[in-house]
Amino acid sequence: MRRLIQTEVIKPAGLAAGATALICYPRFALWQTPYPIWYVELVLLFGAFVLWAFVFAWHTPLTGRPVFLFPLELRLFVRATIIGLLVAAILYWIFDPTFRLRTPADYPSTFGQWIGMTLFAVAFQPLFLTFAPLAWALRLFRRLRIGIGLTVLFGVFVMVVKMRSAPMPLPPAMFAELLALRLTLGAIAIYFYLRGGVLLVWWWALLLQSRHLLTL
Repeated sequence: MRRLIQTEVIKPAGLAAGATALICYPRFALWQTPYPIWYVELVLLFGAFVLWAFVFAWHTPLTGRPVFLFPLELRLFVRATIIGLLVAAILYWIFDPTFRLRTPADYPSTFGQWIGMTLFAVAFQPLFLTFAPLAWALRLFRRLRIGIGLTVLFGVFVMVVKMRSAPMPLPPAMFAELLALRLTLGAIAIYFYLRGGVLLVWWWALLLQSRHLLTL
């Protein structure tokens, strides 16, 4: 735990958290909340700092892989692009028509909304669902397979919490499909993260979000 207070962890975590909060600002500007944007930004800044600190403190020592890998390996980049486009097509044709009716707020209706939602989906969601949970699990158990499994299950837990707050419960068959999708997306994100670092996952997330441009 002492690594969390070391300079080589605090400095990059602070810079990354500041960039995350700044990038997510357009998304918060679209929200209808009782709190001022500066308050939401400060909460995100603190949370992102803690999450990035987990990443910079434990990812590289426990996996032997850098957090940011540049330049990206061409083969991995092509693989992520192909898989990202295929998954985006599956989401667009199979899942989006149903969930757009159930949770329309999760889908952009203008290009400005797409920008805000995409920036948030790229800058914060992988950090919250993949980067930080994997680092934390590896720190606790020191086993890569256990860390991967717990990270994927954390994504499932977040999905279940979100579905429980939905105005209409999902039919069992649809919930099973969504569960399989969440497990698959979580595993793919971790695979690209361990092979190509943060940049490859950001690219993958951007490809998934690009499908919404077809409906604007």
